[in-house]
Amino acid sequence: MAKYFGTDGIRGKANDLLSPSLALKVGEYLGYKFRNEKIIIGKDTRLSSDMLEHALAAGMAAAGADVYLLGTCATPALAYLIQEGGFEAGVMISASHNPYHDNGLKVFSGNGMKISVDLELEIESYLEGLRKIDLAESDDIGQIFDYHQGLDLYIEHLEDVIQENFEGLRIVLDLAHGSAVSSGKRLFEDLGAEVIIMNDEPNGLNINLNCGSTHLESLQERVVNEKADMGFAFDGDADRCLAVDEDGSIVDGDKILYILGNYMLDNGELNHGTVVSTVMANLGFLKSMEKQGLNVIQTDVGDKNVFKEMVDGGYKLGGEQSGHIILSDYATTGDGVLTALKLTEIVAATKKSLKTLADSCLTFPQVLKNITVKDKDFVMNDKTVKMKVEGVNKTLGENGRILVRPSGTEPLIRVMVEAESIDTCHTYVDEVIEHIKKL
Repeated sequence: MAKYFGTDGIRGKANDLLSPSLALKVGEYLGYKFRNEKIIIGKDTRLSSDMLEHALAAGMAAAGADVYLLGTCATPALAYLIQEGGFEAGVMISASHNPYHDNGLKVFSGNGMKISVDLELEIESYLEGLRKIDLAESDDIGQIFDYHQGLDLYIEHLEDVIQENFEGLRIVLDLAHGSAVSSGKRLFEDLGAEVIIMNDEPNGLNINLNCGSTHLESLQERVVNEKADMGFAFDGDADRCLAVDEDGSIVDGDKILYILGNYMLDNGELNHGTVVSTVMANLGFLKSMEKQGLNVIQTDVGDKNVFKEMVDGGYKLGGEQSGHIILSDYATTGDGVLTALKLTEIVAATKKSLKTLADSCLTFPQVLKNITVKDKDFVMNDKTVKMKVEGVNKTLGENGRILVRPSGTEPLIRVMVEAESIDTCHTYVDEVIEHIKKL
């Protein structure tokens, strides 16, 4: 089992688990693996991102790879440019929606997708001292280049994707003091929208701080006060997006998939009438999709699981309730800015408000709580926990469900219940959490 890699790369507290020495070693192994080839590095706006960027680049160059520094960018920009620029690998330095003191290394292969489990295990064996490599000879050391111009290629790509003009639409963007500052405002203004910007002054410490896709309250208020048509909030590395309609109501990832899925189906763009989601999808969303004649395939949590299913089945649309939305015709990973652009395009094309487009998607009350544990595997394999979960599911029947799963990046067990009333949700979530506490 992987020790360092979780569901979204290596993640941890900067200068603790995620130290420059660890980043150097990761860089060394990638440089060795792709010696005499090109590797690209991108980063978000965290205080530690510069430090980790230099450590990674030094390791890669020392092992014989040429390194291209994209600078502050969205994760999907890096993924797109890997293929567009002929890179053999890429690393995005980000901890996504986490606070500034965390950081992460998301490693991509030459096809713009997350690296294989086999390569993750190779890197881990090198980090553990179980695998040896030779660094480059003095005349084969790699070079390090500035590649900030790559961002223009990504922005041009997204502008080519959108077929509608946004003139007459008033839109609020919450950039979360993160990676979306590199592209969000420019794209919407280029396409003709009137843009109101929030949280676009990163200082290294304020990324995701009471803003962005995990804190929508201020965006909801701003959209209503500005009498805007809609608003969009991104996370730290801009690979996810949540929306707010003109009334200030949240349009989450499930409703975004519902809107995109219906529009793509009507326009003959949705292969097999199928959308890929995860086990966290709301039961109301699943019933609404079924009513519209749309099939939903559910995977384990994680955008790489969603994308694998999309590739295997040839599906065009997938995503998560959290706002990771993948449009495989244009991207190999979740792209928050692209998602916002496509939703705006649908509003412009249909002449319907975001509220109208989303309102027919049901949402069952849902409660999700986390409990910190010492051993996630022990809890998940405990027979009494399994019996407890089975009992709750049996009681809820077709009108609800419980899901208990381990976090892929933190020492947490997540307990989620959906039911016809919020009180029922709280009752069963608390019941299961209390049982886990007693183990």
